Amino acid sequence: MTTRSNANANEGGLAGRYLTFGLGADSYGVPVLNVREIIRLCPITPVPRMPSYVKGVINLRGTVIAVLDLRAKFEMPTVAGGDRTCIIVLQFSSANGDSTLMGAIVDAVEEVVHIGAGEIEPTPDFGEALDTQYMLGVATIRGGVKTLLNIDHIFRQEGSLVIPPQSSSAHLKS
Repeated sequence: MTTRSNANANEGGLAGRYLTFGLGADSYGVPVLNVREIIRLCPITPVPRMPSYVKGVINLRGTVIAVLDLRAKFEMPTVAGGDRTCIIVLQFSSANGDSTLMGAIVDAVEEVVHIGAGEIEPTPDFGEALDTQYMLGVATIRGGVKTLLNIDHIFRQEGSLVIPPQSSSAHLKS
């Protein structure tokens, strides 16, 4: 399999600590520096006319944040939430450069791992027709493969969905 050139992966730019989580049988990782907290799945207030992967908003201690279902975003089959289903609250830079919080529903959080430069491979080349902008690279850890996600690309297009804290947070239950 050929791989696309990714100077950051080859130079260790992606090495660091990652929070890993599962979606079905697949395992993913996001940089720990982007993780603000992990919370239990809680009631989510739907927002009309949103894409199917935008589940709505929650009030997190006075801050209203949008919540996405990563299974739906990645076009995976829907399953009922289990005991380990939770929301990972992530912080990233929005298109205008502001810091934004957004929640991601995942099946289960696995662990925090340090991934060295030697464990990270560049994003595989799937051909011209497939878009890999959501991937930073692929890591092999203890014989398993974890897809390292580029949260800026995953959430950037949804950045405009974040409702400012002063708007209608009184109507939401935490």
